[in-house]
Amino acid sequence: MDATRTYCLSKRKATEDSPDGWNATCMRLNNKIFAIINHEEGEKAAITLKCDPELALRLREEYPEAIIPGYHMNKKHWNTVYIHKDVEQEQINKMIDWSYDLVLQSFSKKKRQELLN
Repeated sequence: MDATRTYCLSKRKATEDSPDGWNATCMRLNNKIFAIINHEEGEKAAITLKCDPELALRLREEYPEAIIPGYHMNKKHWNTVYIHKDVEQEQINKMIDWSYDLVLQSFSKKKRQELLN
């Protein structure tokens, strides 16, 4: 889980916070969530990530034991990935990149430039 958290925080201008009442840490870009890491350990350790809807479905099919529709999120646009299942850290990092990029693209061109500089 530390590798996942560290990778999230390596993203440009990424911040983290733990909202009151949540058993999770939110990773944000300019206050928009791109990842939610739960505070569970072992097989329940998971990260929830934003994803293109078609890709989200393909990933769920490819990793049926490890990737499920986003827990407490819009099931079409979010996946929950169990960290200690069949998904390699490199693949998790790619999914973090995709999630971060989707959030980045949601900002205006001017704001994106500001965030990237």
